[in-house]
Amino acid sequence: MELIPTQEEVVTLLRQTGALRHGHFEYGNGLHADEYLQVALAMRSFQTAKTLSVALSRKLRANSEIRAMIPQLSVVAPATGGLPVAYGVVEALRANQVYWAEEDIEGQPQRFRQFVEPRRGEKVLLVDDILRTGTKLRNLKSLVESYGAEVVGLAVMIY
Repeated sequence: MELIPTQEEVVTLLRQTGALRHGHFEYGNGLHADEYLQVALAMRSFQTAKTLSVALSRKLRANSEIRAMIPQLSVVAPATGGLPVAYGVVEALRANQVYWAEEDIEGQPQRFRQFVEPRRGEKVLLVDDILRTGTKLRNLKSLVESYGAEVVGLAVMIY
């Protein structure tokens, strides 16, 4: 495996960890599919989580603007499911800190816990394990910006 795994290598890794399954699945919205992906299953393994996080951090370092702000960069996840990604990216980049938003009641807006929130002018990178519709990340961007922080990028492990 190279420093940044290929798409085929990532798919193989996801299959080996049971995160990507083949069969017949019915999603909550009524759609049917022959594959199901649950990234959290891959992130249970420290080595797999590290491989995917380091690969994502290397893609981020390739962007000169992001690379220049890494020491001051904070990473924000849209829910606790994105925390393994956020912590892995912060560790690999040696970025500043991690925040996460929570949704106490499904359908209610995300929020930050008291005292665990971005500051005005802070540079923020949004991360998550998977990008499906983009709704959570779009809402997170609005939430972060409502605190006066600046969203400088978005990174996901799976698109």
